[in-house]
Amino acid sequence: MKALSLLRKHNNRVIWPHLLVLSLTTLIVGGCGFQLEGSRALPISIAKTYIDTSKPYTELYDSLRDALRGRGAEVVQSRQEAGAVLRILEDSSGQRILSVSARNTPREYEVFYVITFSLELEGSSLIENETIIVTRSYTYDAMQVLGMGAEEQILRESLAQDLARQVLRLIEVERSVAPMTPS
Repeated sequence: MKALSLLRKHNNRVIWPHLLVLSLTTLIVGGCGFQLEGSRALPISIAKTYIDTSKPYTELYDSLRDALRGRGAEVVQSRQEAGAVLRILEDSSGQRILSVSARNTPREYEVFYVITFSLELEGSSLIENETIIVTRSYTYDAMQVLGMGAEEQILRESLAQDLARQVLRLIEVERSVAPMTPS
């Protein structure tokens, strides 16, 4: 019994400093405005967004729609319902050869995705013709030819998700520095 009470006293002495450090760290990080990516809701003016694109069946469109919904926005089917219009002016992807072997066969490819977009909030332009390009490279393996197409598709989907996150971050930044209109 005496050994148990000594153990509790010892554990309390060890635990309290750790709890104090953890509590202070939490307060400092929370106090400086730090938030995990994607945990912040989008501004109310973007709560209903229409995605205006000529290619509604691409990886990028799906990623943008999912990212907006994940942040609490509703993707609407018509401009009239929307407070924000995200216009996709360019949505293209492809691949190019980065390096070749001594036999002049491709050894390394680069997959790229390009988006140009504009954002209108309640009729006024917030972002105009912003272009973002993301790339990833992969090595060509002649022994796994069948898997190369699947690898390229996975990379293309990953690039589309990266682009969607970058678009939302850019919207947040532009919205935070845009002058507030008097009501």
